[in-house]
Amino acid sequence: MKRIRQRVKDLTPKQRSHADPRDVIAAINPVLRGWGQYFRTGNAAEDFNTIDGYVAWRLKRMRVHRKGRHLKPGETRRWTPSYFYALGLHRLGGTVAYPEAA
Repeated sequence: MKRIRQRVKDLTPKQRSHADPRDVIAAINPVLRGWGQYFRTGNAAEDFNTIDGYVAWRLKRMRVHRKGRHLKPGETRRWTPSYFYALGLHRLGGTVAYPEAA
């Protein structure tokens, strides 16, 4: 968990807040897909939801930093996880594949 959080943090620094969010999401998606494929056969459903929330939070913080003092009251309400999923963010939640019993 620490490594995936650190990797997401490295890919979403404040310096990239003025980049197009789709470009940032395009950089994050391969990391999320790889991590999800590796851990999906375990009991990782809660961890996947935690990582999804963390990634959405980091992206929201980037949007807030971009707006700066020009942020209007209530404007952050539209930057929900579903907003970022609509931009193409890979969702880990719901991708757990339990191994079949032999």
